[in-house]
Amino acid sequence: MTLFGQEHVDRYLATGGQEGHDWQGTQTLILTTTGRRSGQPRQFPLIYGRHGDDYLVVASKGGAPRHPAWYLNLDANPEVEIQVKDKKNRAHARTATPEEKAELWSIMTKQWPDYDRYQEKTDREIPVVVLEPR
Repeated sequence: MTLFGQEHVDRYLATGGQEGHDWQGTQTLILTTTGRRSGQPRQFPLIYGRHGDDYLVVASKGGAPRHPAWYLNLDANPEVEIQVKDKKNRAHARTATPEEKAELWSIMTKQWPDYDRYQEKTDREIPVVVLEPR
């Protein structure tokens, strides 16, 4: 599957992740945030890794100069929902501390090596987000 974006979300949700979880040699989840301006649910397909019971995602936006919208939404409301395959969980999102980031970045670059290239493209520090299931 070469999709990403809303079509990816729609197919993932419609198939309980049978289509869309496995994506280009890695795995994705659906992150649902609350829009910081609209207050409406917003869904994003994101590559994820694991660290213990936590899920990890990277706010890379391909190395763009600004953070992705979903990351900005987390500042306004860190309570989110994640769907991995057909399982949905509430989670609390937080940005990894500088002390945690080196280990967590390594986990995520194993999932998607281009994250290193994205970091080289931008002056902003690309955050690793820890999603702690509730």
